[in-house]
Amino acid sequence: MNKQSSSAPSPRTRIRRLAEKANYEQQTLYAVIDEAYLCNIAFNDGTSTHCIPTACWRIGNALYVHGSNGGRLTKNLLAGTQVSIAITHLDGLVLARSAFNHSMHYRSAVIYGTFELVEDKQAKIAAMDALMDKIAMGRKHEARPGNDKELAATSVMRIALEEAACKISNGPPSDDEEDLQLPVWAGVLPMSIQHGEPIHADNGALATPEYVKNWAQ
Repeated sequence: MNKQSSSAPSPRTRIRRLAEKANYEQQTLYAVIDEAYLCNIAFNDGTSTHCIPTACWRIGNALYVHGSNGGRLTKNLLAGTQVSIAITHLDGLVLARSAFNHSMHYRSAVIYGTFELVEDKQAKIAAMDALMDKIAMGRKHEARPGNDKELAATSVMRIALEEAACKISNGPPSDDEEDLQLPVWAGVLPMSIQHGEPIHADNGALATPEYVKNWAQ
């Protein structure tokens, strides 16, 4: 995916419905991914079609996921199965004057391609460290790292972000001309994910780390 592009990188990434909301810029894609903790991976295993939610993170121009070596998702991804990945952030509900013109504010991304295995041990460890940083910056320095047995039982996989498209909707209600004078409230009901107050486990006399104290901020 180009850093700045007004065209889709491939025919299957070209947005046809509400094409004016399409965005093919690399930084937009990165922003959508970096704010997400989960993605949904759709694939066909030859018998049926599945869509599996899983943790995700980005390093450079690649999306990373991990899974158990014996899991169905891992086996299919490592078999070179073509996948479609979706990430969506819901930012609000758009209330128009007519029922059929209601919509939503959202930022979404769809990625196509195949995954590859991260084989080098140090690259694998670095990728898992990046996941820890995404969960909470500084956490990797406190939590016990994966041991050889745990690392061996886990596959870390990545997919290049070359074939992807974003769709952004953030405008006001779009009412038909004949509905503008209706005595009906119209506007946007904003939505967002908020950081809540940390819920402590039995930590004994351990001091609360700064990154935990700052979580809700």
